[in-house]
Amino acid sequence: MAFDGITVAAVVSELNRTVVGGKINKIAQPEAEELMITVKNHRTQYRLFLSASASLPLIYLSEENKPGPLTAPNFCMLLRKHIGSARILSVSQPGLERILVFELEHLNELGDICRKKLIVEIMGKHSNIIFCQEDLTIIDSIKHISASMSSVREVLPGRTWFIPHTQEKLDPLAMDRTIFENAVFPMDRPIFQALYQSLTGLSPLMGEELCIRSGIDPKKSAGALTPHEQENLWQAVEHLTEQIRQEAFAPTMFCQEQEPVEFAAFPLTKYRDLENIPCDSMSRVLEQYYSMKNRITVIRQKSSDLRRIVTTALERTEKKYALQQKQKKDTEKKEKYRVYGELLNTYGYHLEEGARSLKALNYYTNEEITIPLDETLSAAGNAKKYFERYNKLKRTEEALNKLLEETRSDLEHLESIRTSLDIALDEEDLVQVREELMEYGYIRRKGPSGKKKKIVSRPFHYRSGDGFDIYVGKNNFQNDELSFRFATGNDWWFHAKGQPGSHVIVRSNGEELPDRTFEEAARLAAYYSRGRQAPKVEIDYTQKKNLKKPNGAKPGFVIYHTNYSMVAEPKIQGIEEVK
Repeated sequence: MAFDGITVAAVVSELNRTVVGGKINKIAQPEAEELMITVKNHRTQYRLFLSASASLPLIYLSEENKPGPLTAPNFCMLLRKHIGSARILSVSQPGLERILVFELEHLNELGDICRKKLIVEIMGKHSNIIFCQEDLTIIDSIKHISASMSSVREVLPGRTWFIPHTQEKLDPLAMDRTIFENAVFPMDRPIFQALYQSLTGLSPLMGEELCIRSGIDPKKSAGALTPHEQENLWQAVEHLTEQIRQEAFAPTMFCQEQEPVEFAAFPLTKYRDLENIPCDSMSRVLEQYYSMKNRITVIRQKSSDLRRIVTTALERTEKKYALQQKQKKDTEKKEKYRVYGELLNTYGYHLEEGARSLKALNYYTNEEITIPLDETLSAAGNAKKYFERYNKLKRTEEALNKLLEETRSDLEHLESIRTSLDIALDEEDLVQVREELMEYGYIRRKGPSGKKKKIVSRPFHYRSGDGFDIYVGKNNFQNDELSFRFATGNDWWFHAKGQPGSHVIVRSNGEELPDRTFEEAARLAAYYSRGRQAPKVEIDYTQKKNLKKPNGAKPGFVIYHTNYSMVAEPKIQGIEEVK
């Protein structure tokens, strides 16, 4: 997640191939610290997104348009006035600084050719977009920085723009080996820190990567490197800088379980075990990465209320289940009372009046036992009392068995709903989950009774390597739909054994499925289950005709008596998703 100097270099390389030579067609300011500049070049329209947001500074070519407000802010109006139809002459990067300089050419009010510079600084909370004269005199900026806000540099109209050198760092593209060694190796700190603290444009991540490529422990002290390790590290740095000079970028996004972890301008050895998604441009990587990150963040926020409801219901149901189990354990003594009653009826004829106990042979175990008695009652009265206790506990046990079954069903149902929330990717996916919670009384339905929201969410659709369609339910309603209304008799059904998860249906089309399709469907069933984090998950699979749904069963619940089993990894890399 480091928008470092190397990422900027990859973006500059891309912009030089696309927008340089083009003409600005439109400038909008969608948010206070954002610009959307439309450029026409090569008979193509490009949208350049710029953000100086302190939390997320960005620059990339976007495929999506972000319209501006009806009344444009002052900075946007200023840019429209000066460079609303300017030509982009060049895009450059000073060294490996996180800075892009757009050189623009336009006509002034008198029709004379003028040049301006639009400077984008990607520097975390110090990010800015600055509009300058050709001589770097600041005309205006999207964020004004006064002397009271920064002692390093003012960013105000009339001031001269310059790069703030708060740290003495080397330009990796302009240094030789001697300079590198003198700057890095004497430092008393971990070598990956020494790298990014000495070289401009390097992030901690790239510092670690260079160490890993060199076969060096990133945490090893810079001063403790052997001559061999020093040589390997210099070779890795030199190889990297040469790739940057040659613009040999290979933008890549790294994902784990469909969740983006990192991006970089080059494949990273550190993440070789993750899913590597190569892209044809740095812009595409950035747009996809932040879009996916935002999507996951938003869905987690939107599902938080539902998660809280489900978690609370689960806790209550678990407590109820534990209490019922304790009560059932108490009923286990009922057989003792039955035996007491029978033995009193058998041996109580010689019982003395007022006796407090009776010793008798238990003919079930051939052991002598002592039966406590109520001295105010006869043998027959005590026997009757014990039989009454037995019958009461027997009725209680029967009722508890039924209650335990219902509570266990509720627990399984709530666990399956929680799994549905984990699977949900869009707000639409939550509609059916919310509907299910309302239907079973966990959420009070608002508005006219019986009125349901329109369902637009659909099951996941994949295609196996052999061309068979595979469908995955996102929630219990979709699971029921897939298993009992969509699937036909010879289609195959997959599900994680003994735990909540999606129903997976493979359309057989009357054909015999190849082994690879079975394996891919099992992987999908493992991934879309509660066992997603486990290295292996046991999967049951059978044909649809073997499935049954008991009367009154909750959605997503099925029974089957004929099935096969296999073990699958919960990974879906390499399985084609049909959008």
